[in-house]
Amino acid sequence: QVQLVESGGALVQPGRSLRLSCAASGFTEFTFSYYVMSWHRQPPEKERELVALIGTAEDATNYSDSVKGRFTISRDNSQNTVYLQMNNLKPEDTAVYSCRAVSPTSTIYWGQGTQVTVSS
Repeated sequence: QVQLVESGGALVQPGRSLRLSCAASGFTEFTFSYYVMSWHRQPPEKERELVALIGTAEDATNYSDSVKGRFTISRDNSQNTVYLQMNNLKPEDTAVYSCRAVSPTSTIYWGQGTQVTVSS
């Protein structure tokens, strides 16, 4: 069973940066490099939304319009980890951030999430 553990969430002031990590383990059928990884967030009292996605090719990335130019998704296949570098954070970035893994057979795994709060 694939397990995803996020870390790096914190309370920060507007304009500051954070880097989230999602460590993956428990691979049996496919190795980490075969999974499409993504970060999602759920702001208070709102639905979860896609923030950024990275394909099996490390240069295949996609971002929501609200974070484009500020956030960067990356992966380290040797460490089974995906990162989300968040710069110039805004109060509207406040949310629980979760990572998701999708296997080549479309099986989906979610982490438990990490809280990011942007406030002065």
